[in-house]
Amino acid sequence: MKKTGSKDNKKTKQVPQPLKVRKLEIILVSLFFTVLTFALIGNLVVYMKRDSQEAINNDYNPRQELLANQNIRGKILSSSGDVLARTRVEENGEEVREYPYENLFAHVVGYSTRGKTGIEDSENMNMIFSHDSLGNKIQNELSETKNFGDNIVTTLDVDLQKISYEALGVYSGAVIVSEPSTGKILAMVSKPDYDPNKIPEMWEDLLHDDESSILLNRATQGLYPPGSTFKIVTALEYYREHAGDVSGYKFSCNGKYTQDGNTIKCFHGTKHGAVNFKKSFAKSCNSSFANMGKDLDISSWQKTCDGLLFGRELKTQIPYKKSQMPLSEQDNLEEKLQTAIGQGHTLVTPLEMNMITCAIANQGKCMTPYVVDRIENAKGDVVKRYQPKEEAVMMTPEEASFLNEMMQSVVTEGTATKLLNDSYTAAGKTGSAEFSSSKDDSHAWFTGFAPAEDPKVCVTIIVESAGSGGEYAVPIAKRILDTCYLRSQMSNFEDNK
Repeated sequence: MKKTGSKDNKKTKQVPQPLKVRKLEIILVSLFFTVLTFALIGNLVVYMKRDSQEAINNDYNPRQELLANQNIRGKILSSSGDVLARTRVEENGEEVREYPYENLFAHVVGYSTRGKTGIEDSENMNMIFSHDSLGNKIQNELSETKNFGDNIVTTLDVDLQKISYEALGVYSGAVIVSEPSTGKILAMVSKPDYDPNKIPEMWEDLLHDDESSILLNRATQGLYPPGSTFKIVTALEYYREHAGDVSGYKFSCNGKYTQDGNTIKCFHGTKHGAVNFKKSFAKSCNSSFANMGKDLDISSWQKTCDGLLFGRELKTQIPYKKSQMPLSEQDNLEEKLQTAIGQGHTLVTPLEMNMITCAIANQGKCMTPYVVDRIENAKGDVVKRYQPKEEAVMMTPEEASFLNEMMQSVVTEGTATKLLNDSYTAAGKTGSAEFSSSKDDSHAWFTGFAPAEDPKVCVTIIVESAGSGGEYAVPIAKRILDTCYLRSQMSNFEDNK
């Protein structure tokens, strides 16, 4: 007799998945892991390019101590080989860091005791690493002596640094001298300053110094109202919104400008009379620029400032603060008028203003500022050389030419006529930036370049609480530019001998 079973007792036959479905699953899984792999590679590349130096230089990185025990910290040198920092080894083996120029390079070179700042910080690992020959390393190992670390050759010029330092005098403030075609920093001064040789004995006093901010590098980390130097930005925005034609602009200045109950006064109430665009810029007429600013498109203005790197991350290895132009559509007319003349809530660093000036001098291209030219081993062999890099195209060549012309008029017929001479041409913009409720308190600004027709050097200066830029900042610029001119003449003389 045949046994019959219910359907429930029958074994269910497994139906294999279609081949196409399995292939699709394999492809999706493979694609997922491929994307994941590339993401990990991308993250590694970003780390190597952007974050590795920070991690390597971190004080908690144990590799630093290991290298410091093997190698004597290398030197920091000027562009011509002058020693800016070195390590002296005492008879008992103690290593003492020395700064032969004392206060002169305090902020840009920095210090390496009680923490690290400046070049001492950014190039720390390079100085405690040694590219000495293998033979020397073996010999040093056998004799239980340390290797010599690599040396840092900077772009800094001792003579220009001295002139800038002396010209700033007793005032607090900052000076930057740069090469617009490359981004090289030739001089960088910040005051008040200190002697990095005395950091250990000064340390407790420095920690409790809340007034002078003596350790702050004002050239790159000091945020200031730009005053009339910001009229460079306002002029550029007006030029753009009027399709490059400002020939029809006219204004009559009686020393102040009033719009909807908001009043802007010219510096010391000066009445400039009938002015066109160029004269408004040359004379730094607040009233005229407030009149320009009232109708500017805020969204377009913000875009212009963004292109000039306000609030943006910079590519430079120099520690810096971000400049800011926070004007928005929600702000009232008063804030808009104040912004047009460089007041309000706009804040810039001297570094930012120098970069904008360099872009004007370099046909619209801003090069990344840098202070390290190359790394050498103890014998002077080049280990690594840094090349100029483009930071941003801030404006077109036509716009740069227009601003160059405006800035020349400041020297020939405006607020910087103290720069006018028969030896070389110059271009620039002065500024007097109010920073308190007292209208008598103002920082003195100047930013400019020379020669105007073929710029070789840019200078940016701020003198804190000094007053007029034309009275206090321009004479400093003149001393620096005169020095550059004399050196270029001497160089030409030597080349023609």
